[in-house]
Amino acid sequence: MTTPPQSLLTPLVMAPETMTVAISGVTGHVGGAVLRRLANIGEHGHLIGLVRDASRAPQRDGVEIRVADYADAAACEKALAGVDVFFMVSASEAEDRVTQHRTVIAAAVTAGVKHIVYTSFVGAGPEAIFTLGRDHGLTEEAIRASGMAFTILRDNFYLDVLPLFADENGVIRGPAGEGRVAAVARADVADVAVAVLRKPELQAGRTLELTGPEALTLTEVASRASVILGKPLTFVNETIEEAHASRAHYNAPQWQLDAWVSTYTAIASGELAVVNGTVQMLTGHPPRTLEDIL
Repeated sequence: MTTPPQSLLTPLVMAPETMTVAISGVTGHVGGAVLRRLANIGEHGHLIGLVRDASRAPQRDGVEIRVADYADAAACEKALAGVDVFFMVSASEAEDRVTQHRTVIAAAVTAGVKHIVYTSFVGAGPEAIFTLGRDHGLTEEAIRASGMAFTILRDNFYLDVLPLFADENGVIRGPAGEGRVAAVARADVADVAVAVLRKPELQAGRTLELTGPEALTLTEVASRASVILGKPLTFVNETIEEAHASRAHYNAPQWQLDAWVSTYTAIASGELAVVNGTVQMLTGHPPRTLEDIL
């Protein structure tokens, strides 16, 4: 856990019924689940869902929808006005994602947000093998420098998504070797976020790494997913050169290609294999297994 600056050691203490919480990414898996669960609990004074497209906004009693794009500073500042706690789901993968993140963080400061909770990545920082983990590290730097209280949720790769790496022939391919990944279910990330947002003062200044219950090779992922899904999945190891070549037909920009390939090299390195008990500690239930979420 990273030690926060002294200025952040005085946490935001508010009764839930008077707290205004804004949740971004509410049309997605994690943000949407967090919004639904907090709305069902019904203890917060004001819940706000942030969307880029109002036509896709979920409609729930007691939830206000506001429209903002992370790249639009004025819209973000307006959308975050009056917000005490902001659950910031990381933006979609893009070459300018760090710029978008810095824009919305600055807007949160201007709007007077007191506490920000951010979905980052395990091992985020300049040395991360997964290239997008470096983007998360830069975002964390901006949050720590903002003066707001913060909680960082460093998620491992999503367990739900690993079987989706398979191509149309059921093959997961990449340079992961026999490396292991302690992937975490998106539902568990949402459960942790809900626990933090209900009592943000308890987690102020903390960086929490979220993992699943076990570290799996992609061979094991393919084998076990095959049983549940009723269709054969296999893993084929590639060299880095083969991985770049097998993805060349997508004509993706270099940053995106590097991100795809480094997903596998990060697993191969072993840096994503650590399993911890954070999910159980904060939610009261064990993290979900691959079989649970499939």
